[in-house]
Amino acid sequence: MKMIALITFIGVYVLLLVLPKYRAFVALGAAALFLVLGIVPLGEIVGIIDWNVLLMLAGTMGTVDLFIRSNMPNRLADKLVQLLPNVKALIIVLALFAGIVSAFVDNVATVLMLAPVGLSLAKKLNISPVAPILAIAVSSNLQGAATLVGDTTSILLGGHMGLDFMDFFIYNGRPGLFWIVQAGALVTVPVMLFLFRRENGQLEKGGLTPVSDYLPTIMLVGTVVCLILASFIPNKPDITNGIICMVIFIGGLVIECVKEKDTHLGADVMKNIDYITLMLLAGLFMVIDGIDRVGIIADLSDIIASLGAGSVFFTYTIIVWFSVIASAFIDNIPYTATMLPVVAGVAASLGVDQCVLCFGLLVGATLGGNLTPVGASANIAAGGILRKAGYEVTTKQFMSIGVPFTLAAVITGYILTWLFYAVI
Repeated sequence: MKMIALITFIGVYVLLLVLPKYRAFVALGAAALFLVLGIVPLGEIVGIIDWNVLLMLAGTMGTVDLFIRSNMPNRLADKLVQLLPNVKALIIVLALFAGIVSAFVDNVATVLMLAPVGLSLAKKLNISPVAPILAIAVSSNLQGAATLVGDTTSILLGGHMGLDFMDFFIYNGRPGLFWIVQAGALVTVPVMLFLFRRENGQLEKGGLTPVSDYLPTIMLVGTVVCLILASFIPNKPDITNGIICMVIFIGGLVIECVKEKDTHLGADVMKNIDYITLMLLAGLFMVIDGIDRVGIIADLSDIIASLGAGSVFFTYTIIVWFSVIASAFIDNIPYTATMLPVVAGVAASLGVDQCVLCFGLLVGATLGGNLTPVGASANIAAGGILRKAGYEVTTKQFMSIGVPFTLAAVITGYILTWLFYAVI
């Protein structure tokens, strides 16, 4: 049975690579096979799927869709343009602004929010939009690991380790992932200053995008505030964060529909939720549970531990940099979902707390996607936007920005995570 599970698991990853449009059905198909074979008990499905993760994602996606419709992101970007002196400063600040937004909003949504701003500015200034759009994409990927709601990988880590919103800021009395990511972002500033050193054109000041609906902004801020407050509640149900995100989204959507008197708004917003990712994760939860039951997770943990020769530092180094390389070519969501239990097993075999290895995994997996144009969904989205605008981005063009950006951020995160959490 272990061999069948292993072949199925490998097949899932191969198909996720070659059939990206059908990845949810691949994962659900493998999960169904595990159910038929009895590897995963049918009666335990409800307990296997992490509903807190799925509800958090669905609720956040819905709130973000309303936030985009309100034009608030464009208004904030317009305000930045009024304050900046030249194109180089605009590209860098727009990238940093994208990062800040992406710490609380999905990476792809961040690119979709801010890419039109970059395109319109490039058109006004008669420059190529490639640099600002790619800077937005890579910066949004970086900041996805900063908070509990910043990216799917962060939500997966939170579910695995039982982390709350505030744990990303302070964990066991030490600086959390938020500050590690911010340090990485600061290190990328001189990198961007060098990369965009020739972009010295002057900016044309304009008006601010009008915003008539502030409810979505209140909803997004309210979600973050409620998650922070919930983090201080002891012994709360595991599904608490998911319920918070869903209640705020559904409540806000109902108010919006009544206020706007638009019978189609609710359907449009619900349609824009990324159900493919939700189905993918549901399937992966069952697949990962299955390979864990037959012992494959334990085998992978032993292999990684043996490669590290019993050294926590070498093992940590292998996990971080292997994650960087892997995430440059495969989607970091299934990779992270698979590797979290593996890393936990490695930590147990080494007799250390799993946090340093899990945080290292997230640093490598989240930032590693910036190495190539297909390493992260935000990069793919940015490439698609530029293609529609008539600009075909080559791998060389992307890597000229992505590689130095990634190396600067990953090295910083690699060092700081080890310094903060090597002994805990």
